[in-house]
Amino acid sequence: MIRKNRWHFIATMIIPVLWVSITLISCKEKKAVEIPPPEIPVVKVLQQDVPIFKEFVGQVYGEKDIPIRARVEGFLEGIHFLEGLTVTKGQLLYTIDPQPFEAKVNAQQSRVAEAETMLVKAKSDLDRYKPLAELNAVSQSDLDAAQAQYDAEMSSVAAAKANLLSAQIELGYTRIFSPINGVIGRTQARVGDFVGREPNPVILNTVSKTDNVYVLFYLTESEYLYLSRELSREIRDGIQDGNIEGEKARLQLILSDGSVYEHTGTVDFIDRSIDATTGSILIQATFPNPDFLLRPGLYAKVKVDVRTVKNGLLIPQRCVMELQGQYSVYVVNESNIVESRQITTGPTIDDYWLITGGLKPEEKIVIDGLQKVKSGIEITPVVTEFKSQFAPQ
Repeated sequence: MIRKNRWHFIATMIIPVLWVSITLISCKEKKAVEIPPPEIPVVKVLQQDVPIFKEFVGQVYGEKDIPIRARVEGFLEGIHFLEGLTVTKGQLLYTIDPQPFEAKVNAQQSRVAEAETMLVKAKSDLDRYKPLAELNAVSQSDLDAAQAQYDAEMSSVAAAKANLLSAQIELGYTRIFSPINGVIGRTQARVGDFVGREPNPVILNTVSKTDNVYVLFYLTESEYLYLSRELSREIRDGIQDGNIEGEKARLQLILSDGSVYEHTGTVDFIDRSIDATTGSILIQATFPNPDFLLRPGLYAKVKVDVRTVKNGLLIPQRCVMELQGQYSVYVVNESNIVESRQITTGPTIDDYWLITGGLKPEEKIVIDGLQKVKSGIEITPVVTEFKSQFAPQ
């Protein structure tokens, strides 16, 4: 009887405990089921017209870069301008010691006078011999000799005058003037230096006309072929759409500080052939420079607007995962289930990627928390707006 009561007592104590335990476990399971799906930021696939650009490194040159040379040898006597500022056409820039050249001019002038005196004597002799020859008072050979002497003196006068002109030209070279309106640089010599002979400065300075500037850059063979095809297609599309502006490639200039030059340029020269040693071709573009911001020698990137992809699809680059050359993204379907999907990519546009296959407009793509998701899980998508670090084109 005591044993039976003991089992009854144990049963009455354990059963309530088991019931409480089962109730707690079932409540925990119920609470685990009720945990909401995690909130994950997503962005929508953008659809818009996308301009495709190519960038090339170029160098700036003046529209005219004219070297100022010392065309005669001598000591630099004067510098008559402020370095680094503008000069005008015909402005005196340099003077070279003129004394040796003035002496040459004086010597040539005396030779001209001597030759002219001899010419006068030869003319007088010839005029005297002619009537005598008609009277047979002198021989024909004497007349011929007088004529030859006159002709020789005529040539001597012409030669003396030519030498005088040459000496005067050399004297003129001792005063050096600006050939154009432009900006002048730093002088390569100083007053008192002997110039006009190597290794002393022959090119004293350079004057640049920079109202417009040239930017020279090079394309590889493959780049040249690609651009030629794309621009040809742009021209055809422009003509078909009645857009004549499609005939011109739009060029931008990105300066060394990363800023975009406010004026656009155009291609005005393509070299006739590919350089066989480098496998590249020279391209020249012209940019207006009304504020004289651009100076010869600057390096800049030329940004060429190759073509425009109509209704292109864009997603932020950080949405894309890459593994062994394969690209994929996490797509959230209408049921908020995540699925991994392979995509094909085109060129990058700033911090976006142009998608050529695998996505549709307005689809939701996981942008943050990629390590928290995987295919098949349910999430609560939070649509966010991606803030590009680049200014809109």
